[in-house]
Amino acid sequence: MAWSDLLAGFAFFLIIEGLLPFVRPNAWRRGISILSKMQDGQLRRTGFIIVVAGLVLLYLVRA
Repeated sequence: MAWSDLLAGFAFFLIIEGLLPFVRPNAWRRGISILSKMQDGQLRRTGFIIVVAGLVLLYLVRA
């Protein structure tokens, strides 16, 4: 994997992360509010599931 691949992935991450606040700022604000009220354990599980889903997707794309 080259640095350009890593930077391209990071660029896509920034684009995707910026879409919701740009298109639907109120929905994004509500989502952040919901996340801020979650317990630490719930937030950690959610983060873990997202990381695993990302790793599985990356494996499927790169295999």
